[in-house]
Amino acid sequence: MQKTHPQYADFEAVNVQIENSVATIRLIGLDRIIQLNDSGSPAEIHFDLGRALSRLREDHSVRVVVITGIEDGKPWHLPAPPFSESVIEDFRKEDAVADDSEGVTLPDYLWKPFHGVRILHNALAEIEKPVIAKVNGDVSGLPQTIMFGCDLIVAREDAVVIDVHMDLKDSLGFDTVPGDGGASLVPMHMFPAKAMEYLLLAKPYTAKELERMGCINYAVPQDQLDDIVDEMVQQLLSKSAYALAMTKRVVKRRVAEQINLTLDSSSAYEWINFLHHQGSGGKASTSLA
Repeated sequence: MQKTHPQYADFEAVNVQIENSVATIRLIGLDRIIQLNDSGSPAEIHFDLGRALSRLREDHSVRVVVITGIEDGKPWHLPAPPFSESVIEDFRKEDAVADDSEGVTLPDYLWKPFHGVRILHNALAEIEKPVIAKVNGDVSGLPQTIMFGCDLIVAREDAVVIDVHMDLKDSLGFDTVPGDGGASLVPMHMFPAKAMEYLLLAKPYTAKELERMGCINYAVPQDQLDDIVDEMVQQLLSKSAYALAMTKRVVKRRVAEQINLTLDSSSAYEWINFLHHQGSGGKASTSLA
């Protein structure tokens, strides 16, 4: 794999390469909790991707952005493993220490990922450069909201797409509100009843099914994915940079409005789910009483 562009070398969870006016972002870090459970890595994909996109917005050498997985066929986001109390306790302790040289501490161990979600989706909505999701593996959780936040979506036809928040009892011990963008973005891609089924029942779809539903642009065989995305990139590069940027900005106002309307509340409700689970001693609730 090519080396990360020097201007973006400080990101741990994403690899950014720039060539011929195209920035390719490869998601190399999974969700921070999973990283901690596996290797103790502090990589934070919510934060890193949002900050990388914000920097690319100001990079005049870049006209098109492509977001993809680190390796063909490898899931963008592995299903969350069961978390032991010791793992979560270590996670809390890590975020309880000073976060910078001035000794500023984070107010809660969930602050950074939820703050990162807002940075990420605002960056996707506001960057004037076209962003293509090149889905080269299964996407679940945060990465499927990244996919739905992109402007154009091309996926391998057998890729499985799922929002897992309402099916986390085996891993987290409780289900949660889709607070990382799914509740905001999915209803913009699916009919209301389909969006409800997808989110409430954590129903998986293949990319081919999503293409038939009109939710993504193309679902193609794996061996055609690169060619389709490359052709799309070249078509974008052939357009007026200014007209392209302003057209995207106008079209994206509706997405930005939806994010402003619902992202804060959905992420706050998911945070409440974590706090409720913690406060109830891990007793799953099946009643609102």
